[in-house]
Amino acid sequence: QVQLVESGGGLVQPGGSLRLSCATSGFSAFAMGWYRQAPGKQRELVAATTRTGTTNYLDSVKGRFTISRDNVKNTVYLQMNDLKPEDTAVYYCTRWRGVLITATPDYWGQGTQVTVSS
Repeated sequence: QVQLVESGGGLVQPGGSLRLSCATSGFSAFAMGWYRQAPGKQRELVAATTRTGTTNYLDSVKGRFTISRDNVKNTVYLQMNDLKPEDTAVYYCTRWRGVLITATPDYWGQGTQVTVSS
């Protein structure tokens, strides 16, 4: 089975930064991304990237978050800067079986909690 293991979540003050990491059991040309879900809110795609470098960001995080990947280390990252309370959510590393980003990822990590609060 494909494994996705997130790390880097935690408690941070507004305006602070965190970097999430996701180690995978394989990488290849699969699209990778990050979803998040806040309590009582709809799950949303935060960022995604393909091997070729195409990226997609949620409008509310553009300019603040950056997704990147290391295909050698089989790791995807989400650098989150200028964090806001509304960024508080469980963040999930996700992976698609193919090279394209579709509506539903094929694999999900266990999630890591990000809490932005004073």
